[in-house]
Amino acid sequence: MTTPTLPLRALSDSFKDFFASSKAGGIVLIVCTLLSLVLANSAVGADYLAFWHLKLAGMSVEHWINDALMAIFFLLIGLELERELYNGELSNFKNALLPIVAAVGGICVPALIHVGLNNGSPTQAGIGIPMATDIAFALGVLALLGSRIPASLKIFLTALAVMDDLGAIIVIAVFYTAQLSVPYLLGAIAMFALLLCMNRVLRVMALAPYLLGGAIMWFLMLKSGVHATIAGVLLAFAIPFSAKQDDQDSPSHRLEHVLHKPVAFIILPIFALANTGIIIASGWTGDLASANSLGILAGLVIGKPLGITLFCLAAVTLGICRLPADLAWRHVFGAGLLGGIGFTMSIFITNLAFVGQAEVINASKMAILLASLVAGAIGFTWLKLFGQSAPPAQG
Repeated sequence: MTTPTLPLRALSDSFKDFFASSKAGGIVLIVCTLLSLVLANSAVGADYLAFWHLKLAGMSVEHWINDALMAIFFLLIGLELERELYNGELSNFKNALLPIVAAVGGICVPALIHVGLNNGSPTQAGIGIPMATDIAFALGVLALLGSRIPASLKIFLTALAVMDDLGAIIVIAVFYTAQLSVPYLLGAIAMFALLLCMNRVLRVMALAPYLLGGAIMWFLMLKSGVHATIAGVLLAFAIPFSAKQDDQDSPSHRLEHVLHKPVAFIILPIFALANTGIIIASGWTGDLASANSLGILAGLVIGKPLGITLFCLAAVTLGICRLPADLAWRHVFGAGLLGGIGFTMSIFITNLAFVGQAEVINASKMAILLASLVAGAIGFTWLKLFGQSAPPAQG
């Protein structure tokens, strides 16, 4: 008896562009992370770290990066999710089920590992840290493997990472909301409704009104206490989208195409520089033995591949969904390993989980970097050794 499979699907031009930018963007992220670590632990370390805390229009430079620039990153995530839902891997229910199930497993198992080690402790708020997958890094590692890995694995990992990030966005909105201001939140919701009306009722196709409305929605969301980056995701779903693949007349398609390179080569590298200035003190290895750090390490390195593989295996065994024709279980496990590269989203959640706790944030980021490095190295090695396309299924 053979595992049920789905037919192969062609890669869209949008997906190819995104995948190509992720490869180079991942390399830039690595360089910026190493540079930030070196500078933070050099003679200019104090000045380097102080720069990110300079006040600019009432907020620190780091705050502007994490709340404003990252809203653009979340806008791109939303646009990618929308594309996947309309004409990508998630557009067909049977195709969508496998990465959705994988994302659920990749969120739940790491969270359970972290809460199992930190429940009732001051660091239990870090439960969301090992839930996320860094799209840029994960796809960057996959891209290094070239044509030796099946096309469906690229699609599966992308859909998984997008759904994973959607889960992280929901976690941020629900569990990491500061003191709530209902009037501002209602104002943000009203602006979102207006943008939807412009799209669905008035059929406005120009991008400028949506971007202006999105900026207003971002400000209202910032003031509401709900993390302002959520406005980026909402804006993505308010912008008109064409179900026609690679439609150049679609405002959503045009904006996604414009944002790829700025996000990959400007926004995420700046985020890395601002958020990976980790002080490596003499006792840093001891910090890795804390319950929070162990929860992050085990959640990303063990929980991710375990959750993704077991949930997919259960779903396929029960007949809920099927594997693509060129994928085998070794590929799913390899994708799970790469899912353990948390980096951007994990660091982002760390900043929200431990506000004002510099030492805990520093230790958490160290655990994230180490876990992401280990997960990426093991995932790359595994797929290099066992990642060849699966033979066609026999009837």
